[in-house]
This record gives sequence, C-alpha cells and structure tokens, in this order.
Amino acid sequence: MKRILHPIVIFGIAATSAWSQQPPAKSAKPATAKSAVVKLDPSPKTIAWGHYDASSAPVLRVKSGDVVQVRTLLTNNPTRLAAAGVAADQIEKALRDVYADGAVTDKGPGGHLLTGPIYIEGAEPGDVLEIRIKAIDLAIPYAYNSFGRTSGFLPEDFPYSQIKIIPLDKKKMMATFAPGIEIPLRPFFGSMGIAPPPATGRVSSVPPGVYGGNMDNKYLVAGTTLYLPVNAEGALFEVGDGHAGQGDGEVDITAMETSLIGTFQFIVRKDLHFTWPRAETPTEFITMGMNQDLNEATKQAVRQMIEFLVDEKHLTRDDAYMLASVSADLHITQLVDSNKGVHMMLPKAIFAASRLAPVKKPAVPAKPAAAK
Repeated sequence: MKRILHPIVIFGIAATSAWSQQPPAKSAKPATAKSAVVKLDPSPKTIAWGHYDASSAPVLRVKSGDVVQVRTLLTNNPTRLAAAGVAADQIEKALRDVYADGAVTDKGPGGHLLTGPIYIEGAEPGDVLEIRIKAIDLAIPYAYNSFGRTSGFLPEDFPYSQIKIIPLDKKKMMATFAPGIEIPLRPFFGSMGIAPPPATGRVSSVPPGVYGGNMDNKYLVAGTTLYLPVNAEGALFEVGDGHAGQGDGEVDITAMETSLIGTFQFIVRKDLHFTWPRAETPTEFITMGMNQDLNEATKQAVRQMIEFLVDEKHLTRDDAYMLASVSADLHITQLVDSNKGVHMMLPKAIFAASRLAPVKKPAVPAKPAAAK
C-alpha cells in the first residue's frame, strides 16, 4: 500500500519445508520453550517512517531464535481518521504520539509507519533470515480502505479521493463492508522487510524489492514463513502496513488497512544462500517477482521457482520448467506499489515425501467366544 491523502465518505464504524530441511547452524538455534517473548511497541523512538536503510540505528537487539511480539500502526493520521468518523477513543494514543509536532523528524521517502528496525545477532550478508510468523492479532476494531485521485490501478476512472471506515469483529473475524456484505478476516502485514544493501542507501517503503518490504502478499498470514536474504549486518527487520484482509492485486492501492500485533521468531540461516525473497505456507512453496514491468515480474517469479526446484528438489532445469507449468499457480500480488508483484505457488503435496501416510484402520477385535 502507498500512503495517500484523501477527503472522505464513511460507512459506519504440516508438510516439511525444503528450505528448512537442513537444521540451522549452532549459532542459529531456535529459542527453547522457556524463552520469554520480547515485546516491541510503536513510539516516536521505535518507528521507521517510510524507509528501509542499512544505516538505521536498531531499536531492539535479539538473538537468533528469539520470539518478538511487535505492535504496528496503520498508515493514516489521527486528523483524517477523526474526519472519517472514527471516535476519538478509538484512535490509538501511540498514533497520536507519533504524529505529534516534532515527534518524528526523520521521515520518508515513503509514508508507511514501520516498527523497528530489529537487529538479529549473527545475521550477516550472505545469510538468509527465516521469519516465522507465529501469530497476527487485531489491535483496533476498524480498518479503512481508500484511494486517491492519482493512485490505484484505475486513476483515469476514479480521478478523486475516497475513504471508507470498515468495522472489524474480532470475535467473528469478519469485516462489515456494507449492509449485507461481510468479508472474512485474514490479517497479514503488507510490509515486512530488512535493510537493503548498504551501497543502495535509503529506499522508500513503497516499492518492494530484494529486501522484501511492501510485498502486500495476502498469503503471508499466521503460520507461514518468510525468507529474506540478508544484505546488512543484523538484518534490521521492520514491519508495518497491517491489513485485515486484501484481494490479490490491491487494485485501489489499499487493503483493509489497520493496526496489528504480530508475533515473530527470527532464525539466522547460514545454511541457505539464495538471493531473492521466498516464502512458504503449511501447504505451498512461494516464489516472488517484483518489477515495474508486470511481464518481467512474472518471469522473475517463474525463474525463482525453477531455481528452487533445481536447487532444493534436484530437478533438471527442463523438468523444473515443466513442473512449474503443470502444477504451480501464478498470482498478481499487487499492481500499485511502483514495483508490481507476482508470486508463484507450488503445492507441497505433489512431492511424495511431503504426503501424510495413510491412516491405518485399527484391527477389529475378535468377538469373544460364546459361553457354552
């Protein structure tokens, strides 16, 4: 999602991973069951406003294997939310603190409010940071969707701005979009990323890239895992742009934008050495492409899947290309973040080792002999 300005209308208030088959190196041992969860809340001192940058000072340092609960803020300001009809007591104090005059001076070039960066000890360029998304919870009872007069996929059809406040029911995990229209909630973070290569300098939070960032991939929900190639010491993880749900494409430039609380486990993988973001769900492998040209983004997602199949499943390039054609699915991740996103999803169940063994029926006990 890009950050946009807008006037208003209102509506109410188990398969084994090929990437993780190798055990992590000793320095990347997962946390034990007794490890405490570290909490990180947003404040003027703990957010990165609109950027990823290898020179940013970390706000938290953790070890590989540690679990961190991170609270994030939606990308909008208190004044606009109030004008859209959000009650004053529903606007987070942390959001007001961040937007207070002079509270944050290091802003841009993007507009997302990202909590972090988090420094993961032992992460070095050439490693891969494994990010296990353990849980994602709603932080507030509403979301918004909006578009601007020059943004979205169809600005020529909608040359004006609008915003809609969408109530969220945490108990039912449903959003009420309009009378008679309810949307199941599948919360995820639109932006999860690490520092780009130092030579790149500061990058905007809007376009996704080698560092991950504003991928807007709706499949990265709780229970999934994101893998990012490390570009700078400590990785410097940042997260934000919470979405209660989104369609593939995110065509008007926003999803159901909201504040979320995510629980993550960070593991430094010195046994993995790929160079572009990947992910997996419990049932599928995901490769990604990001480019201003949609065709080039698509080619990248396909080439990444071929590379995965060759490196991890030991197929020939020809067989990998063929398997991608007959079994993998391409999705348009988003069309609105400068670099367009495409991802390819391959079911794990097609690999024999990933299938669950059939459950054997218990033998029927013999009936006892009747007494004579």
